[in-house]
Amino acid sequence: MIPFAAALTLGAAFASSVTAQVPAAVATDSAVYVERIDPDASRRLEPARQLAPGDRVVTVVRWFRMGGDGGFVITNPLPASLAYEKSASNMQEVSVDGGRTWGRLENLRIDGHEAVPEDVTHVRWRIPAGRAARGRGEIAYAGIVR
Repeated sequence: MIPFAAALTLGAAFASSVTAQVPAAVATDSAVYVERIDPDASRRLEPARQLAPGDRVVTVVRWFRMGGDGGFVITNPLPASLAYEKSASNMQEVSVDGGRTWGRLENLRIDGHEAVPEDVTHVRWRIPAGRAARGRGEIAYAGIVR
């Protein structure tokens, strides 16, 4: 096991890199969990304190609308130590080129081949005005520690 904050710096990367590009005033907060499998094969999430290569990590990004109108976008660069797996929302778009282009993973190509989850460098979600008007929400995505 490796210490969560020291070896991977995931905590700092997730917390500081989640940004809202705002036509509306938005605050974000994130929490990182690691999935553990118990001897009876049940699964549970616990706060990520130590991680090892192969651990499945779930990041929950919470957003809070502080004012303004319309929708907004939340963008999260993935640390190099994390391979994207999937998002809990079908509203996400991903980038495989450092945030220059965006789309659904199945529609992206990189270096002449179809992009795969391990190619993802950034994840973003477009929060529509109707959902944003509720004032708060959560988005989650999973990855595997490299």
